[in-house]
Amino acid sequence: MNEQMLWLGAITLLAATVNGALGYGFSSITVPLALLFLSNRVLNPALILIEVPLNAYVLWVNRGSLSAVWRRVLPVIIGLVPGIIAGTFMLSAVSPDWLKFYTYIVLLPLILLQAAGVRRPIQAEQSAGFAFGAGVGILYSVTTISGPPLAIALNNQGLEKREFRAALGVIRLAESSMTAIAYLTAGLFVRSSFALVPWIVPSVAIGVPLGAQIIQRMRPETFRRICMSFDAWVVAFGLSKLVHDLRLIPTNSAYFVLLAVIVVDAWLLYRFFHILETEDAMRPGLAPRVEG
Repeated sequence: MNEQMLWLGAITLLAATVNGALGYGFSSITVPLALLFLSNRVLNPALILIEVPLNAYVLWVNRGSLSAVWRRVLPVIIGLVPGIIAGTFMLSAVSPDWLKFYTYIVLLPLILLQAAGVRRPIQAEQSAGFAFGAGVGILYSVTTISGPPLAIALNNQGLEKREFRAALGVIRLAESSMTAIAYLTAGLFVRSSFALVPWIVPSVAIGVPLGAQIIQRMRPETFRRICMSFDAWVVAFGLSKLVHDLRLIPTNSAYFVLLAVIVVDAWLLYRFFHILETEDAMRPGLAPRVEG
């Protein structure tokens, strides 16, 4: 148990560093790795207790842009309510191994879409917001992850950096607070979950300011892209292992999922850095360079 907790501390330190740099990423890094030795039912309540103050901090730092975005994100917040109720019921009823499997199945395409830089602005923003909010509510209450789909949606709609972080902060504070209430009502806060919190808090206290410093020295898009690659490989490994353990593919052929994701992501990384180098070369007065 102590070895697992040390791993949890290291994982959440990495995740908090990413969150400090980008404004999201704590759960999307922590969950795929921590699910290798913990169940959703134990892990999720502990992460919710951390995410409420963490999301409140992100919103407070970017509160100056809240007035510009709150009307646009209100339909998403309203849509969260039925989604969180449905997701909390699923968390209580579904087998832990199958819940991990569904978690990875949902996460992997979302991460790869974000890594590919997919952006398609939606014109009917309000009506789409309710349906999107319901979907995010289910995903968040089952996995405590919502960063990848939210980042894709907010980038699609062309929010500038501070508006993006403010919108992300208010939505994630709403979803984490609502989910905490839903978990409390469903009796999901148990002693084993509370026992994880002391191992996570120091990592958050160190990682968030560390990430804020790192992002000052690295192009945000480069940092985000590296994190997405790491996340994709972790999710692919977890999915391959579950496909093998659940005997969906009982041989080592299950790990072809991991191999396929590595090949796809390697191509996406090559394309990303090639485009980056081309853009730098076209800037007047700058020599070509590749950040990494």
